[in-house]
Amino acid sequence: MVNKVKSQTELSLFPKPKISDCFSVESRIILHQGDSYDFLKTIPSNIAMLIITSPPYNVGKEYETRTSMQAYLESQEPVIDQLVRILNDKGSICWQVGNFVEDSEVFPLDIFYYNIFKKKQLKLRNRIIWHFGHGLHASKRFSGRYETVLWFSKSDDYVFNLDDVRIPAKYPGKTHFKGKNKGKPSGNPLGKNPSDIWELIANEWGSGLWNIPNVKANHPEKTIHPCQFPIELVERCVLALTNENDWILDSYCGVGSALIAGLIHNRKVIGCDKEANYISVAKERIADFLNGTLKKRPLGKPVYVATGREKVAQIPNEWKSQISIDK
Repeated sequence: MVNKVKSQTELSLFPKPKISDCFSVESRIILHQGDSYDFLKTIPSNIAMLIITSPPYNVGKEYETRTSMQAYLESQEPVIDQLVRILNDKGSICWQVGNFVEDSEVFPLDIFYYNIFKKKQLKLRNRIIWHFGHGLHASKRFSGRYETVLWFSKSDDYVFNLDDVRIPAKYPGKTHFKGKNKGKPSGNPLGKNPSDIWELIANEWGSGLWNIPNVKANHPEKTIHPCQFPIELVERCVLALTNENDWILDSYCGVGSALIAGLIHNRKVIGCDKEANYISVAKERIADFLNGTLKKRPLGKPVYVATGREKVAQIPNEWKSQISIDK
């Protein structure tokens, strides 16, 4: 079922917020079309509680020019300098990246970016694995089905609202087996920590992966953008790392998914993108949200599992004889 999101302004007596092109403390929605670095220089320091973005991957998408790895990383450093300046002392940066592939060799971008952020005195809190079930099929290596989110904080005193993002525990009835709490529930009544891949290695109870579908052809949020953020991915970061009325910034906002995630949860949002067609779509999606007609995948909806009865889940007749021979 497709979820239509009702905005907090929909039933309000107050007018719906307007979209501003340049920064103003009075604005709630700022969406700028232009160069990210130039725009970031206009934003005050220490203002954003969450910066969440996905920079160009240097893989030759329609919105980027492919270059050498060193030149690519060097081009991002001035932008990152501005982001660190803008970030609140209690704030977080979530830097979502995948892999750069050249001549069938994989270069994991998060590893290269880690050193840049560490050099700027940020502290890595989690390397989150975002797992999805669909994507391109590789022929000379295993098909990639994950990307990473590097979550950095600016200080040791940072916002982290764990209770707002807890998920149902696998075994809520599990109890302490010894000590003064023996026989009492050992978990949290609000659910368990969603965890990350490292939790999977350390503890078999957790799934360890953020299993959120990527935005492909049949996804209700699909637009013209080839590498679109699912709103659900951003929502978890928004809820965990900010409070209401905090500022959220996406320096490569594309079609506005991060901004919408912030607006859904009553945050103030800033976005920038150099592509005019993406900004146009972002404005349309924000308008749909404010009107209560935006289509999105519901937060926390289980990933669809085929029953085996669907035609697409059955072995094609042309393959059956070959499979029989191989066996």
